[in-house]
Amino acid sequence: MRVLSADWVVPVEGDPIRDGAVAIEDGRIAALGPASELGEGERFPEAVILPGFVNAHSHLEYAVYAGFGDALAFGPWLELHVERKRRLALEEMEASARLGALECLRSGITTVGDASFSGAAATACADLGLRAVVYLEVFGRPDALAERFAPLQERIRPALSERVRLGISPHAPYTCSLDLYRACADLGLPLATHLAESEAETEWLTTGSGPWRDLAGLLVEPPGTTGIRALAEAGVLGPHVLAAHCVQVDAEEIELLAAHDVAVAHCPRSNALLGCGAAPLAALREAGIRVCIATDSPASTPSFDLFEELRTAIATARTRERRPDALTARDALELATLGGARALGLEDEIGSLRPGKRADLTVVSLARSPFLPWEDPVTAAVLGGSPERVLATLVSGEPRYEKGGKTWLELIGAARSARGRLLSPAAPTS
Repeated sequence: MRVLSADWVVPVEGDPIRDGAVAIEDGRIAALGPASELGEGERFPEAVILPGFVNAHSHLEYAVYAGFGDALAFGPWLELHVERKRRLALEEMEASARLGALECLRSGITTVGDASFSGAAATACADLGLRAVVYLEVFGRPDALAERFAPLQERIRPALSERVRLGISPHAPYTCSLDLYRACADLGLPLATHLAESEAETEWLTTGSGPWRDLAGLLVEPPGTTGIRALAEAGVLGPHVLAAHCVQVDAEEIELLAAHDVAVAHCPRSNALLGCGAAPLAALREAGIRVCIATDSPASTPSFDLFEELRTAIATARTRERRPDALTARDALELATLGGARALGLEDEIGSLRPGKRADLTVVSLARSPFLPWEDPVTAAVLGGSPERVLATLVSGEPRYEKGGKTWLELIGAARSARGRLLSPAAPTS
């Protein structure tokens, strides 16, 4: 049995434990409580032990895309993203995905719900020990299942396991027909999609007009209504669905999401930097929707830094609602841990520190920070945490990242080479 102890242990489901400890056996939490009862074991002074973050909407393959197209409108940004992506061979996407997995672990993330264009996220998570639901992306019409999904599924099959699970991601209502959505839902897999992200998207879907008319070659025929209404009418929505963004939603659409028990991944940095707006987080939560906080990808957000995402979520919610209690540090932490687990349907296994659950946890130092001495360990960790302060990240009790440990220089070098190809003016590869 391994025991970790720190100044504080934050279970999320329960009050913080001062001078707490977590006992780990066979990859699961055997016990947690005061270190005086469980023993100090491996002690982390001036630190807090948290559940590992659950980043329920990521794109690991885009780890090297940071800054591309900054300040472009959503449509031109999407065009640039598609064009740049065509330049990369599979091995370069895998190098980028491995760097993304490492960056997640370095940020205290132990689980991702990853929308994967090439399937590289599956092999990256398998190789680096990150827990994942890998949603393979499909586009267009139902023949995409045979022509795209089936070959990707077969190629990543060796990487799939109890820890790395398979899902499917019809990209969005503007790139996928309703028939494709129905075919995806019929597979019985976890399903992730992008919904109600921008005003331009809503205008295209409802009227077929607006700034996206120039993107017609990338888009399917608009349904004449919003994406959420269209999917509800098509019978696609349900507890198996995870919707990313949901920025441009009205009261009726929130009711539809709640009635069908659709989970929502809130990505405030991505939505802000792309100029899409701020999702109505308070209204989504008040409706009883399974909301979580996620990073999206460096294609729109500079990093997989979930601490920065938490702070942005807090600031955005308080600004939108004009109330300092619109989202507390404790609320935000729960959304990024147990909330993410609920969104992925994994709350019985991960998301909080509780005996019997998987020992997925992160240790965060607050040494030499303004938050010592401690007043509230949750506020200190959320407002003062950063990847640079993460001392260790464990998945099923196994250390997958340790500060000052293996540097993965070869992995970083390969990812930089992939980024260089994206920056090159050379002709795209198919």
